[in-house]
Amino acid sequence: MAATDQSTQTPIHPPVKGFEPYPMHEGEEYMNPAQQDHFRVILQAWKRELMEEVDRTLHHMQDEAANFPDPNDRASQESDFSLELRTRDRERKLLKKIDEALAALDAGDYGYCESCGIEIGIRRLEARPTASQCVDCKTLDEIRERQMGG
Repeated sequence: MAATDQSTQTPIHPPVKGFEPYPMHEGEEYMNPAQQDHFRVILQAWKRELMEEVDRTLHHMQDEAANFPDPNDRASQESDFSLELRTRDRERKLLKKIDEALAALDAGDYGYCESCGIEIGIRRLEARPTASQCVDCKTLDEIRERQMGG
């Protein structure tokens, strides 16, 4: 069963399959050892899933690589490979963020906003385990990006 965000009551779909939401207890200290272990398991499982996907893509591309005599078939295959490589590139960047989150866990900084220092929140981290900012700071950054880029 998916957890729900307390503020909106919408279901949270975690990035890792088979994940159980952290059972929060009243008066519990934020980012205690149990919570840290919870997120370490999530981050490591997510990293493992992404690495397995990279291996599958590599094998698929090696197995499917063919020199089609028909230019349309060749173009179609190149387009498919290009899309897969772009997807893997996004995943490579995500793997870097996962490693950064694991390093923050080891340093005792995980779960706190890198901009203002407040708690990011358990449910937000379950929805996006690589989050490094609270919702307010992330929203402000996105507004600034739109203003600068738009």
